[in-house]
Amino acid sequence: MSTTVKDGSRTEIVLTEGEFRERLRELPPSAKLIAKVLETDQPLSQGELATESLLPDRTVRYALNRLEDADLVSSRYSYRDARKQVYYRTTE
Repeated sequence: MSTTVKDGSRTEIVLTEGEFRERLRELPPSAKLIAKVLETDQPLSQGELATESLLPDRTVRYALNRLEDADLVSSRYSYRDARKQVYYRTTE
């Protein structure tokens, strides 16, 4: 069962591992790879995800968009560099 977390001005959905996997099943292989990379190391920027996954930047951007549309990843601004966004999985 997913839960909703309200943090100030944003609302975030947190999924159970089963719900996460069910939604992930319908996505392309690139999105599955990015989700797997985020499973072991998060939060990561788009550039860091490209380096870790060995995928082109454009493919990583497409995968992240698909994952965000399915509410499987969220993003926030990086604490180290506020010009960049970092991505993380939305599971409990």
